[in-house]
Amino acid sequence: MTSAPLSPGGTIGILGGGQLGRMIALAAAPLGLKVHVYSPDPQSPAFDVAAERTIAAYDDETALALFAESVDVVTYEFENVPAETARLVSAHRPLFPDAHALATTQDRLSEKSFLRDLGLPTPAFAAVDDRASLAAAVGAISRPAVLKTRRFGYDGKGQVLVREGLGLDAALGMMNGQPAILEAFVPFRAEVSVIAARGRDGDFAAYDVVENRHENHILRTSHVPAAIKPETAAAAVAIARKIADAFAYVGVFAVEMFLVDGPTGEKVIVNEIAPRVHNSGHWTIEGAETSQFEQHVRAIAGWPLGSTRTRGAVVMTNLLGAEANGWRELLAEPGVAVHLYGKGEPKPGRKMGHVTRVT
Repeated sequence: MTSAPLSPGGTIGILGGGQLGRMIALAAAPLGLKVHVYSPDPQSPAFDVAAERTIAAYDDETALALFAESVDVVTYEFENVPAETARLVSAHRPLFPDAHALATTQDRLSEKSFLRDLGLPTPAFAAVDDRASLAAAVGAISRPAVLKTRRFGYDGKGQVLVREGLGLDAALGMMNGQPAILEAFVPFRAEVSVIAARGRDGDFAAYDVVENRHENHILRTSHVPAAIKPETAAAAVAIARKIADAFAYVGVFAVEMFLVDGPTGEKVIVNEIAPRVHNSGHWTIEGAETSQFEQHVRAIAGWPLGSTRTRGAVVMTNLLGAEANGWRELLAEPGVAVHLYGKGEPKPGRKMGHVTRVT
């Protein structure tokens, strides 16, 4: 379904009510656009800053139809929106990014196959449905390798490192019967990401490559610019553009990559695609001329993309769990931008907010 570009006063529908939806809504308001958030969770933090809200399940066809009819365009803030939900909504209103991009990136096997078919560098991989296929995959890829569920994994969940000494039955048992994929272990020097956008007209814009540092599989800090060679950064951005054009993508997305050293120098290998605004792009709110959230709004609204120019050296730090309780001290620190997500209980490892420092 196609539509004319939005005008100020229009309404964007967001599937999902987490912190990413909250920050999209905050970016839409200065542009004169309203937001209607759809989420089954009555405590969704995005509800606090939305003009309208719908609390309903993602399989409630009546609620989805009413939601879609009340907005001008629909987007989503997390990639586990059910495919059927995307199909139902897109029958009523334009959905950006579209259902094809969503379905492809929801499944690690389809995502890796998509990347391979584009000729992009990925770790070796193989589908795993049972013990026999796991044994065959380990034989072809060798150990160490990473066994992952094909769907619903994030922040290190749903995956196990298959080392020497770990039995295949034990590894397969950790998947809890879910379809899986085995990927070669990549001895990377760093993890980097490209945050980029593609507009309805095919215009493309990417931010400086980000270097990401994790703790316990959770993103701790993002550093811009990444400590990589200019030609490596250009290659990473070219990969992102190839992905965007292949999908005819509309909106902001992230491509997570491994930076590896080889006999011919450093290079990047694609790990995964996130079809949405991304945690490693939060630095853009203060650190770039156009935030990733405003950029996403511009793209799905059919508006010109904004400048991605970086304003300095930037470090974004996630506030996990009780760390957010130190907000007073953070606010007293000169030059620190504090973002709190309005969530409830600060559980260990839960992303409660972030801070950004630009120098």
